[in-house]
Amino acid sequence: MTVRGVLAPLVRGSTWRRGVFLLLGGVLALPYALLAAAFVQLLGNERVPRPLGFGLLLVGMMIAAVPVFLAGSRALEIAAARALLAVDLPEPAVGHRIDRETRLRAALWIALHLVSGGLVLFAALSAFPIALVFLAAQLGLDTGATTDDGFGPLIIDNPVGATLAGVAILVGLGYAVAGLGALAASMAPVLLGPSQGERIAALEARAARLAQRNQLARELHDSVGHALTVATLQAGAARELLDVDPEFTRGALRAIEETSRHAMDDLDHVLGLLRETAGEPAPIAPQRTLGQLDRLVADTRAAGLEVDAQVSGAVGELPAAVSREGYRIVQEGLTNAARHGRGRVTVRVDVPGEALEIELVNGLRGGTGPRGGGRGLDGMRERVLLLGGRLDAGPAGDRWRVRASLPVPRGESG
Repeated sequence: MTVRGVLAPLVRGSTWRRGVFLLLGGVLALPYALLAAAFVQLLGNERVPRPLGFGLLLVGMMIAAVPVFLAGSRALEIAAARALLAVDLPEPAVGHRIDRETRLRAALWIALHLVSGGLVLFAALSAFPIALVFLAAQLGLDTGATTDDGFGPLIIDNPVGATLAGVAILVGLGYAVAGLGALAASMAPVLLGPSQGERIAALEARAARLAQRNQLARELHDSVGHALTVATLQAGAARELLDVDPEFTRGALRAIEETSRHAMDDLDHVLGLLRETAGEPAPIAPQRTLGQLDRLVADTRAAGLEVDAQVSGAVGELPAAVSREGYRIVQEGLTNAARHGRGRVTVRVDVPGEALEIELVNGLRGGTGPRGGGRGLDGMRERVLLLGGRLDAGPAGDRWRVRASLPVPRGESG
């Protein structure tokens, strides 16, 4: 052990921050110390009746104990521990009622903080001036103390002993602060850590955020991906027929314009959600449902893809959420058919009862479907699973078939 290693705890920045944390506890303990001193004087006064004195003491103890058990006190201690002890403690769950065990753990932590902080504050206000008096006396500074003055066994008249005593007091105080601070940092996760309920609430909040991010990713992939696919096909066809069929070229350009405008609306919506700040309402999402299926099929046909669409059942009475997800599934299926398939695409949408049935069938290009499933298929699976449905996608001979079944809750309608 080198001298540098021995003195390292005294010069670390963490020791000083932990010392501030302990002193903060000492400052908070001052009202309790004053209250205790007042009751000592009150109970020591013979003119005050004993029942009255003990009754006031009981009331005072109850009032003094209330702040220790408050959830706000625990939140303040967590913030102080994170800032000064550098302990990675999660923020208390908003709106979550803490249980009895968590309150007791927090109350024990606050009590220990007040006691240890009070001891450190007392040492700083007593031992530190004593050490300065010893050291100043050896430097010839007038501190008002004489050679006959002493502090217990410590005598100023002994220069060597007084100097060593002064240094020892300062060093001992520094090591005491470092030790208590390290102990506080190790005990903070135990006494201030989240309860099981808070952990579950944090996991649920994280799952909700991830679900929202995945939803935004699906919306962006499906809408913009479909628009880019249609625009690419339209542009390629227009380039080939520019000189031969100007009317077709004009129609293709109109389709590109309209598809791009819809994609920009979807993109603005997603970006608005990502930039959403507290207190500002989220932008209204484009509500494309199976009611706009004819427009989707028409845009796809205009891109040069042959689509045969069959719709049956009460599609217009579907719940909005089911209809929106059904629209996105058909949209992604048509996008995959345009990218990876060939020939005619058959789309069947049916509501036979309490379920929405969707089927898309198209020929395979080169005998394979989407490579590795693709993000589009993953997005379709996520949409179906979120609604408790079922999705089957894969080759069927020389064709690619996608089948989705979404349950329709009873008593709900769009």
